[in-house]
Amino acid sequence: MSRTSRCSGVLARALRAMLMVTFDAVSTAFAVCAAWLIRFETQECPPSFAAPRRWTIAIVVCARTVALVGAGLHRWSFDLPGIPEGLRLLSVQIAGSLAFVAIVAALGIPVPRSIYPLEFLVSTALITGYRYLPSLLEERRRSWARLRGGATARTLIVGAGEAGELLAHDLRRSADSKYHLVGFVDDDPEKLGTQLAGRPVLGKLSDLPRLIQAHRASRVLLAIARLPPARIRELLAACASSKARFKIIPASFTVLDDRISAAMLHDLSAEDLLPRAAVAFDPREIRDRVQDRNILVTGAGGSIGSEIARQLAMHGARTLVLVDLNENELYLTALRLGELYPGVTIRCEVADIREWRRLLRLGERYRPHYVFHAAAHKHVPLMEYAPEEAIKNNVFGTRNVARMASRCGAERFVLISTDKAVRPTSVMGASKRVAELVVRDVARRSATRMTSVRFGNVLGSAGSVVPIFKRQIAQGGPVTVTHPECTRYFMTIPEAVGLVLVAGLRCEGDLCVLDMGEPIRIVDLARSLITMAGRVPGEEIPIVYTGLRPGEKLYEELLTEEEERTEQVRDRIHVARGLAPPRRFRERLAELRRAARAGDSDRLLELLRELVPTYTVTRNEAGTVAGVDVPDRDRQDDRLPAPVIDLRPGGPRGGSHLKEGSP
Repeated sequence: MSRTSRCSGVLARALRAMLMVTFDAVSTAFAVCAAWLIRFETQECPPSFAAPRRWTIAIVVCARTVALVGAGLHRWSFDLPGIPEGLRLLSVQIAGSLAFVAIVAALGIPVPRSIYPLEFLVSTALITGYRYLPSLLEERRRSWARLRGGATARTLIVGAGEAGELLAHDLRRSADSKYHLVGFVDDDPEKLGTQLAGRPVLGKLSDLPRLIQAHRASRVLLAIARLPPARIRELLAACASSKARFKIIPASFTVLDDRISAAMLHDLSAEDLLPRAAVAFDPREIRDRVQDRNILVTGAGGSIGSEIARQLAMHGARTLVLVDLNENELYLTALRLGELYPGVTIRCEVADIREWRRLLRLGERYRPHYVFHAAAHKHVPLMEYAPEEAIKNNVFGTRNVARMASRCGAERFVLISTDKAVRPTSVMGASKRVAELVVRDVARRSATRMTSVRFGNVLGSAGSVVPIFKRQIAQGGPVTVTHPECTRYFMTIPEAVGLVLVAGLRCEGDLCVLDMGEPIRIVDLARSLITMAGRVPGEEIPIVYTGLRPGEKLYEELLTEEEERTEQVRDRIHVARGLAPPRRFRERLAELRRAARAGDSDRLLELLRELVPTYTVTRNEAGTVAGVDVPDRDRQDDRLPAPVIDLRPGGPRGGSHLKEGSP
């Protein structure tokens, strides 16, 4: 900036301050004259008060000018004046009046007592009015401009508290706001019928569907701190036919304090619907164990593995060895971590966990303190078609990684398991249950502390139903759900991984189970996602029931009866005392390996039932698995074409579908 420009800016600010001081003085003089005129109404001012009147004008103008300038109110900003500025101005006006009274009393000037409150009221109205009038007029102009533009969404705010008030003020002040606020909704009976930020509190939360229709609202903004997920689901269910879109403030008002704005709003997401309270844990619990350590993560290119690596880097790991067979995802994960945490040494290793010697060389090269094993085949229907691949990867790959950790002197080994390992009905679940037994077996002969951490579904993972549902909704439907009573446990990826790290690094037990809260019905989740998209479930977006796929359950469990005697170690983490591996475990593993290598699925399933007595084999009558035509494996030859796979959660479109509401 040039010297001329700086001088021009200083002069402009000085001129603006002089004009404000002048206007304050003129307003105060006018207020004194008006006070005297009101005091004597139409009567002539008595001669005994003529001289005191001239003195009072001079005294009060000086007193108020000094108070206003001393408080810096001659540097007033007309853009965004709020309640704090108004309170400050009021306190300065009171101070000026007290000074006025004190000076008059000290000089013994006879002034009628009614002059003091009259002058205070008139001068405060004038001085405050011209400071707030420009912003009020500008706000009104913007509101009219938005309404004339036609692109403004009529909006209701749920929550008439401090968060709702601050949000309403931001909506009204913002020049590019696309919201036209029509009112508030709140359950507090004392607020009903009152005005907040110039808008009425129209009704209770139970009235929301009616209010949306009556006021033609197309947006609903949730501004209640810590609104329970169950209440959010109730609101979405009640407003399913309204076509309104929902947004929510991203954190509690106590955290945001007075910084809430429309820019902080985000679309209501599946995470907001989880029927459980967020888990809070002290990051120092992880940092104390992770800092300056070498850590190896398998499956580092996947949803869980990459988040494990990210949190380990965030907590100060010295070296991260990322192992995966998917070189593209591995490279992208390492690239992101290198940008976010340049102080952490990142090593990428493309490797197959089924190759023992390759893993052993990695372990001997890096000597990791901790090993997190997240690599696995996890897609239930595909593993029903290729059970030998599930066994080779999930069972014997796990044994290779656990043995490598033991051979290289790792302090801890953590297996990422699944709730599908409890009374499994799928090859994938049974293979993960055997993997847990493998870890226990290796741990009996090792100094490495080995733990399996079992939890349910995570939102946003590569195999989660949520992104699939969102894609189906964006395409206009239908949304495919396997069964109306199907339920699942859900947890967010960062939260699940944080608990995995705490459980795996701090809990002393061979099996840690994360408490996932209450399960949620998949169809309720689908309806909520459709409603959040501003569509009507069952009408604009049909819901189609396709039947359970082979290997799937109606509901998931986290513990067997034998494991139900658990000890709560900390919030949401339990240590289960599971059963030891069965007799002749290693001999049966050897048979299992031979069956997997030979592709003998019948023998393989028989051995799985011996190793996991609660395993129930499920195959449909048509001999198909999740849209994959599975020929008779005894007659299968190399000339058979590759199967056509439909990866939608409901199965093939050409199958037998049952729409919601049909018999």
